[in-house]
Amino acid sequence: MNRLTTPRGVFDLTRFPEDPRDPLRAWDAADEYLLRHLDGIDGEPIDLSGTVVVLGDRWGALVTALAEHRPTQITDSFLGRQATLANMGRNGIPIDAVRLLTTRDAPPDRIDVLLIRVPKSLALLEDQLHRLAPHMHPDTVIVGAGMVTEIHTSTLRLFERIVGPTRTSLAVKKARLIFCSPDPELPRSAGPWPRSHALPADVGTVSGLTVTNHAGIFCADRLDIGTRFFLRNLPTRRGREHVVDLGCGNGVVGLAAALANSEARVTFIDESYQALASAEATFRANVDAGTDAEFLASDGMSDVPAGTVDLVLNNPPFHTHRATTDATAWRMFNGSRAALRRGGELWVVGNRHLGYHAKLRRLFGNCEVVASDPRFVVLRAVKR
Repeated sequence: MNRLTTPRGVFDLTRFPEDPRDPLRAWDAADEYLLRHLDGIDGEPIDLSGTVVVLGDRWGALVTALAEHRPTQITDSFLGRQATLANMGRNGIPIDAVRLLTTRDAPPDRIDVLLIRVPKSLALLEDQLHRLAPHMHPDTVIVGAGMVTEIHTSTLRLFERIVGPTRTSLAVKKARLIFCSPDPELPRSAGPWPRSHALPADVGTVSGLTVTNHAGIFCADRLDIGTRFFLRNLPTRRGREHVVDLGCGNGVVGLAAALANSEARVTFIDESYQALASAEATFRANVDAGTDAEFLASDGMSDVPAGTVDLVLNNPPFHTHRATTDATAWRMFNGSRAALRRGGELWVVGNRHLGYHAKLRRLFGNCEVVASDPRFVVLRAVKR
């Protein structure tokens, strides 16, 4: 746990799930800079008496510090949402002090102050600005925040094209603020998302099918090469079984499993609400009406009952925001082992250099290389 000190108070904050060994904090210099700006450290304080909306608050640091103003948080991250709830609780803030929305929910009717943590995905920022712009008015105060490596000319052009005139602050501790003024004369549109594309002809049961992608998901405009390799090497299964597409993204792997085995019940799991919306749209567009499936926002397999799954298909991420780590993969592997029945299997695709085979042997006591090429491996581990 780390302590964020602000003019508003001192707050104990952690990421989610909490890990005492995690060296990363639940906030950074951009969050600190934004909070200081709101308190008038470089000018007049910002009036926060109206409707305050915070977009992309990564671990709840901003809304925890601003809870007295009853802000609305909009996030694409289930983990970020859980971190917010946990951080509010440990700082004695009632849950109803913050309105929690996802990027798929309707935003507040009126936005007086919009605070934006610039996301890694420019597409997600574009999508959310389009969704929020109709709820702004000429006097809406808009302040974005990010590290200098996160704010580019393309970022500023996006604000200017969708919202209005934009400028930036000087950099402080490698963080920068964005100031934008709504222009009511700009044309309003629904934005270009979601988008669709057809899958290539060499990926098994899903060849040629159409995939729907909402903004912000990985490789939203094409099939990434790791998933392509995985689709070519999925197991052939029959009979009634429970299959989980873990870290499902747009859901093409789970869709392939469902089409290959019509008796399978598939659960799609991701921590991104945009990904789950993509997976559900992709699934519904390519299966018979009434085909059963579940779409679950979760921290990996934590909400799946133990011993209830026959097959887990997983393409784990190896980064969180801008930090490279295998912590997420390790949690996914542990959760999969707990959720699998005896004899159940975990199939994983990953870059060869990540060494997932060693982790799986340590955890399952076995690991088989099903397929490999110079860059990727498909691994199979069985729960004994």
